[in-house]
Amino acid sequence: MSIPKVRPARSVVPAARASKSTKASAKKSSTAGPKRSGSPSAGKGLPRKTRKPASQEGESASRLISKRIAALADWRGETLGRIRALIKEADPDILEEWKWMGTPVWSHDGIVCTGETYKNVVKMTFSKGASLKDPSRLFNSSLDGNVRRAIDIHEGEEIDVPALKALIRAAVALNVTGRKAAPPKRGGR
Repeated sequence: MSIPKVRPARSVVPAARASKSTKASAKKSSTAGPKRSGSPSAGKGLPRKTRKPASQEGESASRLISKRIAALADWRGETLGRIRALIKEADPDILEEWKWMGTPVWSHDGIVCTGETYKNVVKMTFSKGASLKDPSRLFNSSLDGNVRRAIDIHEGEEIDVPALKALIRAAVALNVTGRKAAPPKRGGR
């Protein structure tokens, strides 16, 4: 007994008269799997993957940040710990958060800055840094963006404590006033 061959479904529109978009969509729909995008209609019936925030898993953001600092048993952990202490000194009402699968975030009426650790640098990214005045020129990274600015701290570098505290206070003040970050003026800092 032989099994009959199954032919692919034919398009209703003859190939000679089908537009490019019709051909492309037919090809795409036949080869693509189920859609999984952020829209509610895409991939109806398919479960969306979600990850619980750390606070829902039972640990506070402050504890997770402390664990991160302890886990980095080198200069990066020490630097992140110093930065954390300076942020809290500059604004005792700051809120510590744990976002994006493991990034320490400090907020006060919006994100003030993040504390990221990489192999060769500890980075403080200010979410509205482009709108802040930086007379001490602490910002040394992400200078071309329209919104954010960052400070890269390398091993052995000293932190200008008064200037950093002033920058943190200015970022908090910007958040409290509710102003949106304005794009920087062209032609330099």
